[in-house]
Parts: sequence; C-alpha cells; structure tokens
Amino acid sequence: MLECVSTHNFDRLAQICDDDFGIIDLDTQGKNVVVANRQEWEHWFHSLFAKLDTLQAKTSSDITAEMGYSVLNFCQSLEVSGFIGKFYCVATIIWKKVGDDWQESRWHCSLLRTDPANLLGGS
Repeated sequence: MLECVSTHNFDRLAQICDDDFGIIDLDTQGKNVVVANRQEWEHWFHSLFAKLDTLQAKTSSDITAEMGYSVLNFCQSLEVSGFIGKFYCVATIIWKKVGDDWQESRWHCSLLRTDPANLLGGS
C-alpha cells in the first residue's frame, strides 16, 4: 500500500484498499483530511497524486513498528453451580509484532447482551 502511494499507482491501490467507510489522511501540508466514503477516497487519491506529480514530489515510507488490528465478536459461557449463562461481546484488539511473533498490545471488550438477561444481577 505504501509503495502504491509512493509510485502513485492508483489502480493497484484501489484494488487492495476497501475504504468504503472512509479514512483520515494527511495533505501535502501535514493537515488532516477526512475522507468519508469510497467516492471521496477516489477523488482524494486522484487529486493527491496529480498534485504530487505537479510538484515533482517524491514520497517514501519506512515502517517503524508493525501493528495490526482485529475485531472479534464472541460468546463466552459461564457455568456456576450447573447454571450456564452466556455473555455476547465484541472486542477490539491491537497487535504488535515482536521479533517473529504477534502479541496482543491493547484489548477493549464491550458486553452486547447476556442470556439470560438477568445473569449474575445484570439487567
């Protein structure tokens, strides 16, 4: 992806990016640009590449940390004295690469619902 930006390869970038829900990018002055949907995404990169070409500007990127992100929907069961309750959750996980291994770096979990709804005093 970074190479596509450096080489202004819009066609390949468009193939590998699914930014239907938007991005936040930086303009040539270092200011934030909010791109809300795919149509705006296409306009942004066509305009950016044209401006960089006009300026005869070159960009390059060095990856300083490899990180990843995942979202996990799951149901966790809890058994207490033969009673089984279910916790339906969504978690966002930030991963970082350490050597050859990926390690969880940040975890945020939200409870969506329980079954039964009043499990362990919940509402």
